[in-house]
Order: sequence, then C-alpha cells, then structure tokens
Amino acid sequence: MADMRPEQEFFEFLEAGRFMIQRCRDSGHHIFYPRVAEPMSGSSNLEWVEASGEGVVYSVTHISQKPPTPSYNVALIDLAEGPRMMSRVDGIAAEEVKIGMRVKARVVRENDKAVVVFEPA
Repeated sequence: MADMRPEQEFFEFLEAGRFMIQRCRDSGHHIFYPRVAEPMSGSSNLEWVEASGEGVVYSVTHISQKPPTPSYNVALIDLAEGPRMMSRVDGIAAEEVKIGMRVKARVVRENDKAVVVFEPA
C-alpha cells in the first residue's frame, strides 16, 4: 500500500473491515480525513493506526423521507482520538440521535462499498 494515496489506503483498510486513521509520529496527533501531511505542522511522518471506534455525536441533522422510505441522520462524530468525521448513527430512529450521545463505530457494506457507521454505545 505504500505507493497509494492516503484516501485509497483508507478505503483498502475499510474493505478489509478495519477502521484506520492516521497519526503523526512527530506530534502524536491523530488525523482524519486521510492526508499526505499533518495539517498543523506539515509533517509527512504519518502512520496508520487502528481507531478505537469510540466517539460522541457533535452535531446531527435528521432527514425525513416520504413513507415508506425511512428517515435517516447525518452526524458529525468526535472520535476518541481527536478528529471529527461525518457519518450516521444506525440502530435507533433517526430523530433519537442526540448531541452528546456516545457511539461506537462499525464497518458495514452498502452499495458494494465498505463504509463507517456508528451505533449507540
């Protein structure tokens, strides 16, 4: 995977069922979305580490659909490691997802692609 772009590497990990994020070896900061350099320092001394999967809902939007299509949510999740990512919370009704809710990540397959979603912790 060494000569791939970081985004491609991230999706390769997901396809293998692994939720990985980058960490800067110089600063120790975790990074998401995948990049070639840490945003603050510009350091390219990055490595892939397994994310704990733990997080907290920072923000959520509920999208209502016309029945029978189910409603869904779009959530910003603060990962335990520090970065924030956009995803959704499954396993409960869309309108039950609340700011501050503790969640846990899992990798699922949708439309023949692996994606990260969260469930209440």
